[in-house]
Amino acid sequence: MAESNFVDYVKILCRSGKGGRGSTHMIREKYAAFGGPDGGDGGRGGHIILKGNRNYWTLLHLRYDRHIFAGHGESGGRSRSFGKDGANKIIEVPCGTVVYNADTGEFLCDVTEHGQEVILLKGGRGGQGNTHFKTATRQAPRFAQPGEPMQEVTVIMELKLLADIGLVGFPNAGKSTLLSVVSAAKPKIANYPFTTMEPNLGIVSYRDGQSFVMADIPGIIEGASEGKGLGLRFLRHIERNSLLLFMVPADADDIRKEYDILLNELAQFNPEMLDKQRVLAITKSDMLDQELMDEITPDLPENIPHIFISSVTNYNIQQLKDILWAELNRDSNRIDDSATKDTLVHRAKDLVILKKELKDEGENDEIMVETSIDGSDDSDLDDLDDDFEIEYEN
Repeated sequence: MAESNFVDYVKILCRSGKGGRGSTHMIREKYAAFGGPDGGDGGRGGHIILKGNRNYWTLLHLRYDRHIFAGHGESGGRSRSFGKDGANKIIEVPCGTVVYNADTGEFLCDVTEHGQEVILLKGGRGGQGNTHFKTATRQAPRFAQPGEPMQEVTVIMELKLLADIGLVGFPNAGKSTLLSVVSAAKPKIANYPFTTMEPNLGIVSYRDGQSFVMADIPGIIEGASEGKGLGLRFLRHIERNSLLLFMVPADADDIRKEYDILLNELAQFNPEMLDKQRVLAITKSDMLDQELMDEITPDLPENIPHIFISSVTNYNIQQLKDILWAELNRDSNRIDDSATKDTLVHRAKDLVILKKELKDEGENDEIMVETSIDGSDDSDLDDLDDDFEIEYEN
């Protein structure tokens, strides 16, 4: 089977540039009496920068680019010449990318907006030339600062799709069919479980030119939190959604039980998802008459809106859009942008779960680099006096 072009999980090695060393040059010109130090400062090492790009929807472009290195700063020169700064390395990622440390599971940063730039790793500062160390009692210092070392880290990048509504349901619950009816998306639809193997996004048109984004993820089964079926690996794509649309088919043995199972699996993945607004849609309702609907209604979950729909016959589809739009625009669902940035919390990954996650994603191999850790010699230290201690200002 051909490999999917949808990649939402990659592990890469990032390395910033080291700072250039300061120069120890001394003035040796014919008409310069007594000479003296004139060494310039070293250049700054290049940063590793993440930049949000709304034109990307997957991390595919990073799958085969596992080593991302910024340029080193150049050494300072004579006549107080500054060394050239190292070239920054900009990594363009889809909006909604979250970055973790692959060794510790620590959350590093989050890119959510188009054009947003986040410095993942800072380049080392350039060392000061010997001009800075000239004093009344030390008029010819023959030492300079080395540049600050580079930073290196192996990171995991996860893509969490940005959508307003996420579809949650068992396999063959009609999620993909609904998405194809209410939007221009064309997900794969077939009469067997796990037809959907990757998330799909669709823009749903509403009245007066308004719209909202709907995300469809592969079906969840009981025990998904223990790794059954496709597990919970795709649930990250609905973590950011404002509203969850639970979909249970009308021919289910127990609609309330299936809803409770789905809710429990979400709680196992992330308990905070239970705080999201929820709507229940009973799909495939074209096989029911009004009498059966009235009989089923008392057994449905309380305190959440519910509606009987049929994507095939378009039964109650417009009414479903009305309910979703009303729920999205409820006062309790409105969050200011400033509040979102302050209150959005990403939990660090548990190391045991992280190792299993890397294995499941096929990213558990070590990323090897043939060059030495700093890619250069230690000549930066040659010009230091044994009794001179280097300190960098913060």
